[in-house]
Amino acid sequence: MNKRNLFVLLSLIAALAMILSACGAPAAEEAPAATEEAMTEEAPAATEEPAATEEAMPAVGSPEHPIKVLFVPSVDANIIVSGGEVMAAALNEATGLTFEVVVPTSYAATIEEMCASPSDTMAFIPGLGYAIASQLCGVDVSFKAIRFGYPVYWAEYIVARDSEYQTLADLEGATWGYGDQGSTSGYMVPTVELAAAGITPGEQKQTGGHNQTVTAVYNGEVDFGTVFYSVPLNPDGAPLFNYDEYLSGAITDLAQYEIPAETIPNCAPDAEGKKLLCDGYRVLDARANIRTDAPDVMQKVRILAVSAAIPNDTMSFGPEFPAEVRAQIEEALVAFAETEAWSTSIGSADFYGWSGIAPATDAEYDMVRAMVEATGYTIEP
Repeated sequence: MNKRNLFVLLSLIAALAMILSACGAPAAEEAPAATEEAMTEEAPAATEEPAATEEAMPAVGSPEHPIKVLFVPSVDANIIVSGGEVMAAALNEATGLTFEVVVPTSYAATIEEMCASPSDTMAFIPGLGYAIASQLCGVDVSFKAIRFGYPVYWAEYIVARDSEYQTLADLEGATWGYGDQGSTSGYMVPTVELAAAGITPGEQKQTGGHNQTVTAVYNGEVDFGTVFYSVPLNPDGAPLFNYDEYLSGAITDLAQYEIPAETIPNCAPDAEGKKLLCDGYRVLDARANIRTDAPDVMQKVRILAVSAAIPNDTMSFGPEFPAEVRAQIEEALVAFAETEAWSTSIGSADFYGWSGIAPATDAEYDMVRAMVEATGYTIEP
């Protein structure tokens, strides 16, 4: 081979070596794999960041995470909010915690809120609402209401004073007004009692609350209504009958649940409009709640019947409420119940009329659960 051909051959070999060297670059391309390994190793650190955020969440009861105090809308919402704010301020002063007053749109909405926010809600709910909420998500009772020495209350069936209705049996086919299907005295107990008596009402009208139900009867919009009943006070300020008398079975006559008949023509709000008085007797049932709008409500609306006793309303906590914070609030509530400010809050007759509170146990509401189970009743959203 001559020199020229040898030179060409060597040039081709050199070029081929360069091409093969370029094609052998996989060793250099392994770098991305190393990069992927580095990303995989760093991923857990990135995943742990939300955990650090959770730890930094504001504490329950802080200004950034206030405790929601829920009140069922059984009376005028404006009264609840203003009275609730009095309570919130007192609890804040005693504990340093921050509270937010909330009035959900219904009894069912109150229960839903407690179950949806288990760690930062407390609520003033009736026995029926508590019985259902405790089964739904573990809501736990702390206190029950005391009204002038009574740990119980009743439902009352009210009609126009000049109506022909004299007994429950007369209500067959009559138009029924009630506040809310989640109300123990306003709906649930009457539903059970009417069914047990074989009485089927006619049209049913949901009014929105006890006050509105009394107004509906007063205006003749419904034939009868069902609202809460509390024992009236005599001129000395004591209940017409005490709880022991009731338990003994001594109170059997409907007239014993009502103020003396001769005083009714003289019933009227007091000078300040805070009480409904009848020759010194004080009316405490739902009729008194509309005394300013209807001063003659006693002359126009009467009690037709009174139900069996119902365990008083509750003050309950969400199922995951912090134990230490709960203990602070319980202590503060007991102290607040002994102050004059209590009567301008939940102790007001226009609010829920709680004259005090007492410790309550879950077992006290077993009879309500039995009633719910017997009827298959549920609270729908």
